[in-house]
Amino acid sequence: MKKQLKYFFKISYFLTLLFAFNVSAQEVDTIETGNEDVFQKVESIAEQTDAELDYTELLEDMDYYRNHPINLNKTDEAELKKLFILNDIQINNLLEHIAANGKLISLYELQGISGFDIATINKLLPYVYVSGDVNNRHFSFKEMLDNSSSQFIIRYQKVLEEQQGFSAITDSALSESPNSRYVGSPEKIFAKYRFTYYNNISFGITAEKDAGEEFFKGSQKNGFDFYSAHFFIRDFGFIKALAVGDYQVQYGQGLTLWSGLGFGKSSDAMGIKKNGQGIKPYTSSDENRFMRGIATTIGNKNIELSLFLSNKKIDGNITENDTSTDEVISFSSLQETGLHSTPNELANKDAINELIYGAHISGKIKKINIGATAFKSKYSAMLQREFQLYDQFEFSGNENSNIGIDYSYIFRNMNLFGELSRSENGGKAFMNGCLLSLDKKISLSFLYRNYEKEYQSLYSSAFAENSNLANEKGIFSGFIFKPVHAVSITAYIDNVSFSWLKYRIDEPSKALDYLFQLNWAPSKKTEMYFLYRQKNKNLNSSGEDVLFDNVEPTLKQNYRFNAVYKVNSKVTLKNRVEFLSYKVSDEAPQQGYIIYQDINFKKMKSPFSFSVRYALFDCDTYDSRIYAFENDVLYSYSVPAFYNKGARFYITTHYSVCRNFDIWLRFAQTYYDNKTLISSGLTQIAGNKKSEIKVQLRIKF
Repeated sequence: MKKQLKYFFKISYFLTLLFAFNVSAQEVDTIETGNEDVFQKVESIAEQTDAELDYTELLEDMDYYRNHPINLNKTDEAELKKLFILNDIQINNLLEHIAANGKLISLYELQGISGFDIATINKLLPYVYVSGDVNNRHFSFKEMLDNSSSQFIIRYQKVLEEQQGFSAITDSALSESPNSRYVGSPEKIFAKYRFTYYNNISFGITAEKDAGEEFFKGSQKNGFDFYSAHFFIRDFGFIKALAVGDYQVQYGQGLTLWSGLGFGKSSDAMGIKKNGQGIKPYTSSDENRFMRGIATTIGNKNIELSLFLSNKKIDGNITENDTSTDEVISFSSLQETGLHSTPNELANKDAINELIYGAHISGKIKKINIGATAFKSKYSAMLQREFQLYDQFEFSGNENSNIGIDYSYIFRNMNLFGELSRSENGGKAFMNGCLLSLDKKISLSFLYRNYEKEYQSLYSSAFAENSNLANEKGIFSGFIFKPVHAVSITAYIDNVSFSWLKYRIDEPSKALDYLFQLNWAPSKKTEMYFLYRQKNKNLNSSGEDVLFDNVEPTLKQNYRFNAVYKVNSKVTLKNRVEFLSYKVSDEAPQQGYIIYQDINFKKMKSPFSFSVRYALFDCDTYDSRIYAFENDVLYSYSVPAFYNKGARFYITTHYSVCRNFDIWLRFAQTYYDNKTLISSGLTQIAGNKKSEIKVQLRIKF
């Protein structure tokens, strides 16, 4: 590893000098800092789960507005919230400024609006513009064809080394152990077509085949394992939204109803408030976190009513079937991987029917927004969980209902918000928060939540320490301080208690999470930050087969330095060094580190661009793993967990063949110094390296 580290620094230094001497004489463009904040938020989501998630639904709006910037003279609160850059106070101040002073003449005017500093404006620049032309569009079929766009994307990816599930096996051995091999081929294939007319009309179809699944044969005679289709219109008279097919519903703070992913606790101390987008089209490849049916929102600018109905098949781990009809009587859990690559997984596919229906009503009186949500979930079989002490209060049965009230109130530079929710069994959950902008230099945030252990909701995504919104009480306090132009300091502390047992914690417990981050942007082309995070929580001392295990304190500490430097208009360098220490009681700490160098090349008007990373990592155990966001092909996102000892390299290239045809190629390889077997079970690789290739084509018309 010492030799690799020495080699790493030599390469980084050489490349930095190489590109530094190529600096052009023209003024360096402002660095696009907004994405760094979003990358950190995505990394925070990845740290909370081992599942492979599709982050497209979180970031597709930002991708859209980068290519179709928002005219600030013709926008509204809902549209600005989709950027995840401005909080509600800033949005309110911007819209009030325009209402009081007329249309913006220049983006420089933003500096005179309360809550807007240079750093915030720089984050906005790639996504907004100012124009005096604010005439409303007059919809017609011809106008729609002239101003619409369509694109077709197809993506192919494959792990190059042979995995255990794809290795050769005799017929007799496979007959004895049918789940010891995958039923399909090792390729993962993704295809999507989408038509859009501004943000008003969208329809399309998405299809995906995972590695190991069959394709146009066997169990998948119709081709792909997963299909999703949608038709969506927005802002046509009193019809604010209409979705047919697959869609998402997101209301309030996500406590009562929020399908799909949502940003949670991260280094953004002011990002504790969620902004539900109501009904939106579903274009992701996640096979579980969506609704399928019909939904609509009608109303005017002061009051809206939404109605939704969803009826779809979902995967479940079957525990009992009717012997005469083969109908599923009970299942032990929902299967959310979306994988159907073995006989067992295929048997659980679409085993349960899920019916969801409900309504949401919201009203706005001056600066007060109030909403109410109610919905019912019904399942075709009984959910009967395997008995565990820690999950005995989680939902069981075949139906549940949730009802909640949410609010948001802006008074000058203060935003109060919250939500109260109740499940069918009487369990309650509520939160109240406050965002306070004292001046341009300091902003504060506070949030109190209390989720009873009896609260049950399968479609929720609120601010929480747990992935399951129950059995949690906490107080969050944060601030952002900008003492001088180039410096900002972010910090928070989150004090949480759990009144009942949790997974791997056999007694009521507490957790303390706090973070400090110093950002410094000495010039338009350079930004860097230092982050320190510490989390104290309890954990069972061992995995012994006993009724109650001893619980011991754990301490997890992260130290990170991240720097981005724009060498010239074509080349951007990014470096990160991160160290992690994980300690259980008085045991020796488990440690991990990662260091990487990124080189991003993108020349104005050039058809070619690329991104390269070389990383070294050394993490003692899985508990000391470190996550890092990676550049990927368009609409694909990678956030791998690094543990064990080794190196990782990837290169992502993009070539625009012509105006309407693009190609992406990506090669990634992880090499391990201390392993001769990678992974386990069907994904096991005999060797010390794992390589993956992706090819993506896009046609626009």
